[in-house]
Amino acid sequence: MEDLTHFDEEGRARMVDVSDKAETARVAVAQGKILMKPETLERIRSGLIVKGDVLGVAQVAGIMAAKQTSQLIPMCHPLAITGAKLSFKFVEPGEIDIEASVKVHGKTGVEMEALTAVSVAALTIYDMCKAIDKNMMIKDIYLVEKIGGKSGHYIHD
Repeated sequence: MEDLTHFDEEGRARMVDVSDKAETARVAVAQGKILMKPETLERIRSGLIVKGDVLGVAQVAGIMAAKQTSQLIPMCHPLAITGAKLSFKFVEPGEIDIEASVKVHGKTGVEMEALTAVSVAALTIYDMCKAIDKNMMIKDIYLVEKIGGKSGHYIHD
């Protein structure tokens, strides 16, 4: 279990001690997608969803989620995030690609925050559109890139 930092010598879960780590600039980028009926995508694009601006609400929800990640994922450290942004891309016939980029100047990375932002943004889209399309599927959420920290630069291959 020596490679798994969230377990102690006896195999019990623990929060990693980062007190001796240097504060550095760190960035994480995550992506995911939500698939839906073409009509649902068109209604989102045209602003015809009764609950309101779907992508505007999803963007705020994703940013809020990034800031609250340590309250959702037990071993995550609370972080003072210095930047978070989400972007959405319409892909025909019925897909929205979601990307989140999260930044911090701290002792630990923001991979979980970026992944949480994408997840909650996708869930928000689902919530706002479920009355017209319960068949939506959230898929392929993954870490695209991570910059900074002891382990260095990572790019998904």
